[in-house]
Amino acid sequence: MQLLNLLRVSAVLCILAVSSVLLLDRWVSAQASARIYEAPSDIPNRSIGLVLGTSKYIAKSLNPYYTYRMEAALELYELGKVNVLLLSGDNAHRSYNEPWTMKRDLLKAGLPEQDIVLDYAGFRTLDSVVRAKNVFEADHFVIISQRFHCERALFIASQNDIDAICLAVPEPKGLAGMKIRVREVLARVKAMIDVYILDMQPKFLGPKEPIPHESVELEGPPAEQQKPL
Repeated sequence: MQLLNLLRVSAVLCILAVSSVLLLDRWVSAQASARIYEAPSDIPNRSIGLVLGTSKYIAKSLNPYYTYRMEAALELYELGKVNVLLLSGDNAHRSYNEPWTMKRDLLKAGLPEQDIVLDYAGFRTLDSVVRAKNVFEADHFVIISQRFHCERALFIASQNDIDAICLAVPEPKGLAGMKIRVREVLARVKAMIDVYILDMQPKFLGPKEPIPHESVELEGPPAEQQKPL
């Protein structure tokens, strides 16, 4: 009888825990919805575009998450929606450097080097978003990533008094997309713990590196590996 009661209590606690996690997940999505845009042409002009890094390749194949972010960043720049791209990602070792990989591909696409800024200490989303404000003195920018990532990034931004919006780029469907989405639920719980309980700060801050274009509002077009998300 005691074992049966224990199983019942365990089942109830498990259901409550899962329900709480799912409610938190939905809340993170809801709080960000008004600040997410699907089309680059609909994005209000913001001087800086923050591109959240990820690996260019997965199992020797081109990572579609990376490709979509690069295409969107290039389109925003060409439309005159941003005039500086802040590329933030991991620089784990000499053979794995997300910011430099993104910069190299954008240079090949024709972006001028002076309009590209690298953040080598964007080890995770919190680091990238908070460093954009605390190191690069940008608190009025557009984030470029997939929708699920946008929602978490915007939650972090709002908790740090950052005026950010996000361009939600396409994401893969099917089993691969499902696995990422399940992981995202847990990542959101971790983000809440970091923000509300641990008051987590970026791993590295370092000296200020202000981006001079931050105060500029654009009127037209500007002038002439392996890691999970």
